[in-house]
Amino acid sequence: MELERFAEAHDVAVHHSGKVVVALDQDEAARLDGLLERGEANGLRGLRLLDPGGLREIEPDVTGVRALHVPETAVVDFRAVARALADEVRAAGGVVRTGAEVAAIEPAGDRRLVRTTRGEELLVRGVVACAGLRSDRVAALTGARDDRRVVPFRGAYLRLRPSVAERVRGLVYPVPVPGLPFLGVHLTRRFDDEVWAGPNAVLALARERYGRWAFDGRDARDAVAFSGLWRLASRNAGVAAGEYLRHLWRPAMAREISRMIPGVTTGDLEPAPAGIRAQMLGRDGSLVDDFVLQEGPGVIHVRNAPSPAATACLAIGTTVASRAADRFWAV
Repeated sequence: MELERFAEAHDVAVHHSGKVVVALDQDEAARLDGLLERGEANGLRGLRLLDPGGLREIEPDVTGVRALHVPETAVVDFRAVARALADEVRAAGGVVRTGAEVAAIEPAGDRRLVRTTRGEELLVRGVVACAGLRSDRVAALTGARDDRRVVPFRGAYLRLRPSVAERVRGLVYPVPVPGLPFLGVHLTRRFDDEVWAGPNAVLALARERYGRWAFDGRDARDAVAFSGLWRLASRNAGVAAGEYLRHLWRPAMAREISRMIPGVTTGDLEPAPAGIRAQMLGRDGSLVDDFVLQEGPGVIHVRNAPSPAATACLAIGTTVASRAADRFWAV
């Protein structure tokens, strides 16, 4: 709700498209009850379970044995949100610097000295680091220790051609896989009215390069040398194989989509952008699926911010800002 109010206050359109979480078999259908309970406990309104007939009333071309309707789900142009946030920073007297990597964070009396690769030196009362894909490396600059590590996963999308996209009214999501909640093909009608399918999830060998075959030596070494990745892979070999198959062979992706939207073929899919997920893993191979804040002398690190980090960004910011005020500006 905070993000919605912010968007409306800054003339960023919010599209209330609604979502259905679709169960394709009875095992998935049984898990919808737990999602309903969690949603109601978190204050979502209008949630209801649907039988196949009820599902067709909301999404006429979607098939499933059961579904959960989430009418409050909305989509927004997050680039426009980010621009509005930057404008607020500038209006408050702040400065937004881009294209500069943090090279060092050093003690300087009761302050912290931040050095960048552009040769800048910034003397500050305290540092709040929200470094995403590099959160573990920036934390290491301050001596902060944690056995968990960021492992990047690439998620690619495909765009549905307009003749097929018109068969999707809002958001059509799969029932989350226990322990691997980000997996499964999601159909999303975006703010620009395009419908994207995905993302998949395959190991990225570069943290900040988005091409399918992108490679960075340091990033690749950090990932494959981490024991947690191999433990995760050994427990989920079948799941990983399916992700790579859909990543490399478009007919497999079309087949997966057609389980929810019958008749979708490879020719109905077009390339769309990809993103990189900053997934924190434990050494035991466990996925860290909650927010992780770590505090040290003169610094607060946001080490992990999983989905729905964008939706919850203002709430997260309020929490971090409150801690920073107490730590760095308390009299």
